[in-house]
Amino acid sequence: MKPLARTGLLLITGGVLIAALLASTSPTGATPASTPEAPRFEVDPMWPKPLPHHWILGMTVGVAVDAQDHIWIVHRPNSLEYWETYAEQQPPVADCCTPAPPVLEFDQAGNLINSWGGPGEGYEWPVSMHGISIDPDGNVWIGGNGRGRRPAPAVPFALGGPRPGAPQTPNPSAPYHDCMILKFTPQGKFLMQIGKADQSKGSNDVENLRGPAKMWFDQAAREIYVADGYGNRRVIVFDYETGQYKRHWGAYGHTPNDEGFGTYTPPTEGDQQFRNPVHCAVLSNDRLLYVCDRINNRIQIFNPQGVFQKEYYYYTRTRGDGSVWDIAFSRDPEQRFIYVADGANEKIHILDRQTMQVLTSFGDGGRQPGEFYAVHSIATDSQGNLFTTETYRGQRVQKFIFKGLAPVTTLDQGVVWPQTAKSPLGK
Repeated sequence: MKPLARTGLLLITGGVLIAALLASTSPTGATPASTPEAPRFEVDPMWPKPLPHHWILGMTVGVAVDAQDHIWIVHRPNSLEYWETYAEQQPPVADCCTPAPPVLEFDQAGNLINSWGGPGEGYEWPVSMHGISIDPDGNVWIGGNGRGRRPAPAVPFALGGPRPGAPQTPNPSAPYHDCMILKFTPQGKFLMQIGKADQSKGSNDVENLRGPAKMWFDQAAREIYVADGYGNRRVIVFDYETGQYKRHWGAYGHTPNDEGFGTYTPPTEGDQQFRNPVHCAVLSNDRLLYVCDRINNRIQIFNPQGVFQKEYYYYTRTRGDGSVWDIAFSRDPEQRFIYVADGANEKIHILDRQTMQVLTSFGDGGRQPGEFYAVHSIATDSQGNLFTTETYRGQRVQKFIFKGLAPVTTLDQGVVWPQTAKSPLGK
């Protein structure tokens, strides 16, 4: 795909213009490579192993990999529906199932080796967990995007009301409850909270957040970058040891503001503020910060001080949830490739980091291995494998095995089913 770097724009939706994409795959002024290469992946349909205790996952809204190549996820137990949680009802309705704890740690083989999370003494647990990150010291950070909760209406189920025990729904007009990020040891011991619940004063409040979506770390500077987020329109930076505020900025490095500017209308270019949510902020080895402006279908790039460098647009006819949900880097030292989770078009896009062009994509909408239902978060391990999580009713984590580099032969690979398995797709 040909992205915009303030020089040109190509729009794509539902397979339109694929021929043009294959004919012109580099930004304006660049010379396309004769046969570009890109990482190839296959889904591992057997990963992870089944959870114990009849546990199941709710909306799975964060994934991270630690220094031991353990995979961490966070999910929302309170997003599960009544008929998914018969075993936890009082009295139990059936033998299965119950929500897993919010934070789960897996080893490379897919074994569950640790689990914890929930309200506790000394901190304010999020109403709606969002994002999980591991800092250079191995500590675990959690964000949240929850507002106040709307009580379930007192209508009997037989009359069309909710089933007993149905999850409460977010109230979109309520103030944000989740105005904080939390830091824990790997064993779940509370260490620090930045921000306080219900206390945000907006996008220039330096003490509180508002719907923080994802965190990333700069080990050399001992700093944490926060994509902030669902209620605010900024990136904000703190010292990850002390919690001290450092700096913040909005789109193009401007001072952020909270004035509304209407619904996204494609194709829109050049919005001077981030739209909500600001969904990721990730720092590369060469110290460029890539920010997901999800609804605007763009990635903006900054230096660590917040000075704007460039921006690129992708699939700009995407409405609704937007096309740029999360970013991970390939694990080679140069980080030659970027992986973009696109939870609206249900794909993982593989970008050349130098040109920011889409080389190829994989995935499709669905519930089978290798398909996606709202692919939300993405991370890589030291071997180059990809891990993704899915929100809404996707409710799972998947592993995609790195199979090396290969020439790009198609823009859309579809479902990357294992070559060693018999596939009804004939792939």
